[in-house]
Amino acid sequence: MSTADRQGRAQAYAALGDPVRLHIVDLLAHDDLSPKQLAGAVDLPTNLLAHHLQTLERAGLIERHHSEGDRRRTYVTRTAACERLVGLPSINPPDAVAFVCSHNSARSQLAEAYWRTVSSLPVTSAGTDPAAAVHPLAVATGRRHGLDLSAAQPKLIDQALTGGELVVSVCDLAHESIGDTDLHWSIPDPAARADEDAFEAAFVELVARIDRLTSAISSAKR
Repeated sequence: MSTADRQGRAQAYAALGDPVRLHIVDLLAHDDLSPKQLAGAVDLPTNLLAHHLQTLERAGLIERHHSEGDRRRTYVTRTAACERLVGLPSINPPDAVAFVCSHNSARSQLAEAYWRTVSSLPVTSAGTDPAAAVHPLAVATGRRHGLDLSAAQPKLIDQALTGGELVVSVCDLAHESIGDTDLHWSIPDPAARADEDAFEAAFVELVARIDRLTSAISSAKR
């Protein structure tokens, strides 16, 4: 290991040595949150929260990006480096899981299809403004990974959700339209670019997050 690598690890461990900053990364374990939400959760004024976020960002433990819905809003996300250093808090097993996005034509459909391969918990997906059909590139992406979306149909949230699900928004627009969901994953809309690389990147991100979520649910069962 190089000196630079050791220095980076030392900076990360130093950043996590503060109880408030550790609380912040715990809150972000399964949920992308805005600074306003974090400030309320850790009971800090925004100026002090900004200091802690800057420290975590400099240490490579979090990243921030603008919402695809309200560009004035930012979301804070844990980085891969943070995932390697910090464990995952367990989550009590829900009765079912629902993935939601705006059109239920790409991200939420891929999430539902992948979830079925890694968990026995019931799952559905839905949208705030469903498209007429699943995006062809979502179908193609699923096919490359052994998932069959050929018969999937976009559904309206009010028709698909019963009220007992753990609701995971995978789209900023849907999250901000619905209001608070149980969890939010701020994943860029691949349909905005409409190329295979964008859909592949979205799928890879969904897989990583779903694997972490199912692991946290499984650990709560033990």
